[in-house]
Amino acid sequence: MERIAKLMADAAPLHAPHDIIDSALETVRRHLRMEVAYLSEFVGDEVVFRAVSAPGLEDLVKPGDTRSVDQVYCRHIIAGDLPRLIRDTADHSFAQTMPITTQLPIGSHVSVPIRRDDGSIYGMFCCLSPRPNPTLNDRDLEVMELFAELSSRQVNRSLLDRARRGTIEASTRDMIDEGLFRVVYQPIVNLATGETVGFESLCRFPGEPYRSPDIWFAEAAEGGLGEELEIAVAARALIALPLLPEPLYLSVNCAPETLASGAISRLLSGCDQSRVVVEITEHASVADYDAMLKELALLHDRGVRIAIDDAGAGYSGLQHILRLKPDIIKLDMALTRSIDTDYARRSLAEALSGFARETGAKLIAEGIETRGEADTLREIGVALGQGFLLGRPDTLGAALGRLTVAPAARLLA
Repeated sequence: MERIAKLMADAAPLHAPHDIIDSALETVRRHLRMEVAYLSEFVGDEVVFRAVSAPGLEDLVKPGDTRSVDQVYCRHIIAGDLPRLIRDTADHSFAQTMPITTQLPIGSHVSVPIRRDDGSIYGMFCCLSPRPNPTLNDRDLEVMELFAELSSRQVNRSLLDRARRGTIEASTRDMIDEGLFRVVYQPIVNLATGETVGFESLCRFPGEPYRSPDIWFAEAAEGGLGEELEIAVAARALIALPLLPEPLYLSVNCAPETLASGAISRLLSGCDQSRVVVEITEHASVADYDAMLKELALLHDRGVRIAIDDAGAGYSGLQHILRLKPDIIKLDMALTRSIDTDYARRSLAEALSGFARETGAKLIAEGIETRGEADTLREIGVALGQGFLLGRPDTLGAALGRLTVAPAARLLA
């Protein structure tokens, strides 16, 4: 293994440090002084080239290219008809009968199998040259085997990840298509009067073992279904909007990417948008601020208000808030928890309260669980809050049954 480390260190400047398989191919190709190295996968009756090191010969072979297994050496090496190390293909009559030997041409060849964790063959780790190479020896084959083993670990990690993503995508697709999730509603309350001014819609997912909503949404995003799941949940939540007595509003959540894509704007086009708040999570970076700001301006023109969710616990803090200029800033529960006994939390919340006043934004404290927290937040100028003390997330019927609201009080107008 020390020899591998030294060889890879010599080749490291040519590669990003995370690209282990490419580094392995480049390193062993240079070590054996051969022109082409590749890692292939057997897919049905074809060989698919998954990674290739062939500088200057990219027209000959590149990642994604395929060949029939009957055209290449791989299957015959596995069957024992060809040796794993061939110094000169002219010395092997079987190799000479194969058209590819003269078509490429192949003068020397070294190949070892890549195996899955269950022992089955995934593909091959190969080096070849158009010229014979009489210097190839058993030590070189050992080097190939060590690099193949290193690559097989990466391959098997990728296979496990691929299987995990497939499972996630399938369960997320079922969740969307079958509508298996539930939407619950948590009241947002005037801390001074106890009156409800709106509801945040939240999602709950079935299944064992239990996975929290943030895990579901993160995995959906990883599988390319994040936007679709968010829109499905928001669409279900918005069914409640006509049932809420005015002037109560409804808040729906979305990631920055979903907002920037225009999906939320399209969804809200048929709603009373003056009673909708879109909460943007602050836990992720924004890939395209220009696109998102364009959508924000469009929503504002329609009367939609924008909230930054979990402020103080997310990706970019006040810089994120400054660029988006939200109508509402929601204090993360990490700030509100024990704020009545923690001076540092109180000081930070006071600073954000002052910031909100200066910028014309409303402040909502999340995660309020005790009367002491509620009283302290009210004292420092936080007018609105939500949390278990004020009302747990529940079905729409149950939430409306406990409703206390003064219809004339439009605190967020």
